Amino acid sequence: MDGADETMDKAVIEAADIKRILEYLPHRYPFLMIDRVVDIDNDSSGVGIKNVTINEPQFQGHFPGEPVMPGVLLIEGMAQTAGVLCVVAQGGDAPSLVYFMTIDKAKFRRPVVPGDVVRYHMTKERHRGNVWRFHGEAIVDGTVVAQADVSAMIVRE
Repeated sequence: MDGADETMDKAVIEAADIKRILEYLPHRYPFLMIDRVVDIDNDSSGVGIKNVTINEPQFQGHFPGEPVMPGVLLIEGMAQTAGVLCVVAQGGDAPSLVYFMTIDKAKFRRPVVPGDVVRYHMTKERHRGNVWRFHGEAIVDGTVVAQADVSAMIVRE
């Protein structure tokens, strides 16, 4: 393999734009909670990025006049980031199904509002068979706004 091919392969492994995320995950609007994933280190770690905008449907009711990103959607963004890492580690072969298994030690430290850019820092804690466990931190402007440990089972048909 020449140097150009190695550079292209490495770039694919280190980052996933929205087009690649749509190939890897079954989620679609309005439930896709990440815009890109960067700093991918196989399934060991990576950072999902979500640009929070007032145009998102959850802000119509959570809460009118005081829009706050629901904590459960922050956890979902963590899980989707981890899902991308798992698919990358398996060579980009998207799974048939992903079952959320656990959410542990979830903490919400500060509200996330439209205009924020959330960075989901995900680190693999364990991988056995078709089950992965990750620790995640949602960070806005250098401040941890939420954190949780999540695990999921990947099923292939």
